[in-house]
Amino acid sequence: MKRTIYIGYDPREAAAYSVAVSSLSRHLSEFIPSHALVLDDVQARGLYRRPTERRDGRLWDVISDAPMSTEHACARFLVKHLAKGGWVLFMDGDVLVRGDLAPLFDQFDPAMALYCVKHRYDPPAVGKMDGQVQTRYARKNWSSVMAINCDHPANRALSLDLINTAPGRDLHRLCWLPDELIGELSPAYNHLVGHNDGALDPLVVHFTEGLPDMPGYEDCAFAEEWRAERRRQAA
Repeated sequence: MKRTIYIGYDPREAAAYSVAVSSLSRHLSEFIPSHALVLDDVQARGLYRRPTERRDGRLWDVISDAPMSTEHACARFLVKHLAKGGWVLFMDGDVLVRGDLAPLFDQFDPAMALYCVKHRYDPPAVGKMDGQVQTRYARKNWSSVMAINCDHPANRALSLDLINTAPGRDLHRLCWLPDELIGELSPAYNHLVGHNDGALDPLVVHFTEGLPDMPGYEDCAFAEEWRAERRRQAA
């Protein structure tokens, strides 16, 4: 079975991406091709055609009439088209991987179209990292770490046309899939710092509201591990 991993890249969070990549690679027990998901790249390849603008220094999605918290906010749904078969795991760039993710692929049931942590997440409608707006929608944060079965018939609906025309909130709530085709991952695979059970020993830590190098988040949970990974790169 083909296995691929994509990690979202945003130039404003280059340090976060480097931590995500190095922590993933350091723990993998077998080789799995891993790639950066870069907006400029998928635009140049003609895959991403959503109109965007810069408003007050923020990238704005015209279709959604809303700001994009990262450049890969909607581009993530292209990973099915980039991987071209098998299972593809997408992760946001603001994660720290603390364990081996290779065995995760062996858990996937081919009858399922997608796997994710099914967060019960209802944040207040206030700001989050880097002055971004905290948006509410169904299945919030489910798409921040997700494994897509590229060969499942139901995912044919995740077409380039849908990706390039649907409002972002509909894509993030996995609008093309019914509940019964979405498998549930353990919360250990997408631990939302500050929102999930602090007693959990997660494999993937997600700094969804702010990274440890941002003012106000220097002392958040797992911040020292994140900084240690940064130091490891510089050594």
